[in-house]
Amino acid sequence: MEMTVLGKTGLTVSRVGFGGIPIQRITKEEAPALLRAVYDAGINYIDSARMYTVSEEYIGYALEKEGLREQFILASKSMARTKEDMARDIGISLENLRTDVIDLYQIHNPNMAQLETVLAEGGALEALMDAKAAGKIRHIGLTAHSAEVFRRALELDFVETVMFPYNIVETQGDELIALCKEKNIGFIAMKPMAGGAIEDGTLAMRFALANPAVSIVIPGMYCAEEVQQNTAAAENMEPLTKAELDAIASVRAQLGENFCRRCNYCAPCTVGISIPSVFLFAGYLQRYNLADWAHDRYSTLQVKASACIDCGACEPRCPYNLPIRQMLKRAAADFGE
Repeated sequence: MEMTVLGKTGLTVSRVGFGGIPIQRITKEEAPALLRAVYDAGINYIDSARMYTVSEEYIGYALEKEGLREQFILASKSMARTKEDMARDIGISLENLRTDVIDLYQIHNPNMAQLETVLAEGGALEALMDAKAAGKIRHIGLTAHSAEVFRRALELDFVETVMFPYNIVETQGDELIALCKEKNIGFIAMKPMAGGAIEDGTLAMRFALANPAVSIVIPGMYCAEEVQQNTAAAENMEPLTKAELDAIASVRAQLGENFCRRCNYCAPCTVGISIPSVFLFAGYLQRYNLADWAHDRYSTLQVKASACIDCGACEPRCPYNLPIRQMLKRAAADFGE
């Protein structure tokens, strides 16, 4: 396993990390064997989040049962925006993960307005800084789906890492990823398989790892076979072959017509639908085999896909010419609202 330093954190991490979303698909009793397989594969970085239902709990249980806490760098994140809520979430994460300190705690996917709340007096950043001073967390990062938020994060001195989607069909962050390297900010590539849309996992991992500005790639894994497949891709650090480049072009051609990259250029929707959020949750439902969680996240949307009035205002704004109205209709049908 190739190792690297995660930007200004100074943490030495495996270039393949463990993404903690799919662990929701297994039982608590199966989690120790999974984390043992992760350790045996040479992975030393684990990512979870408060919003991933049982993910933190299962990971904490598994690490304690296997006696592996000290062998891993633990990262989690919270969608809390205020000091009070963030302090509470950090406490819950510490309890769930059964640890005294979390190596990296991240502000989870804020929009621009929410980020300003985080930064303001009484905002979540105050709780993060307090927790860092108290030794409860070691480093602070930020995750985003919006390039606008990504760019703003690079201007914030406290940000030590940024997590953003990066895969064969989502390369909208290329310029900002390169800036991360220039600024010594660790870049964590999430969704290397595009939420399960890219079927060739080895090709997807090879693509993401080929970018020297990518510190670590965190595919979600729920079984030993996936761990082995993803780490095998990291063992081959030779340049991408012509055959692989041709295959990458083919994947882009296949998915480019109907794949949302969450750039948000389609906004504002006439009736207030958060179009990228609908497509994000639909991806979890349609490709990730996480129906309950997808429905739960979708239920938080104030305006559902079924509210689309078919005005078409969004489609000319989409730089990828997606059939947004058709995709919203499918999402409404799949979610039942």
